[in-house]
Amino acid sequence: MKRKILVAYDGSDLSHEALNEAKLQAKGVPETEVYVLAVVTQAGPATNATAASSFEKEIADKFHTKMEKIKSDFEQSNITVYTDVTIDVDKRNAGEQICSYALEHQADLIIVGSRGLGDVKKLFLGSVSNRVVELSQCPVLIIK
Repeated sequence: MKRKILVAYDGSDLSHEALNEAKLQAKGVPETEVYVLAVVTQAGPATNATAASSFEKEIADKFHTKMEKIKSDFEQSNITVYTDVTIDVDKRNAGEQICSYALEHQADLIIVGSRGLGDVKKLFLGSVSNRVVELSQCPVLIIK
């Protein structure tokens, strides 16, 4: 049985835990493919599109470097992994981009941290994870 797991990655501790959970699940089902997605949303001054675009590209480049390490780590565990970094040019909530990606790649499960880099209280889901739960057409595992 082939299975596809999408991990939403933002560099936070919880997204690292999401990667670990994906590894555990992939080891249980040998034909699992893991997709790791980082979504770069609006960065920099909203009033200066050129500066914001430059900041977004810089952030995306940093994610590409991290993704190479993640890819190597999964491959060392003999897990098929695909990594992607996307810049959300529509300036939506990253959860919308994650769900679109999951649908496009026919994901069977999305794993996302309950909150990312933002300062969100522990009692609430982060805006991204909340949006993923609202929009996803497949099961969502929230890492807390």
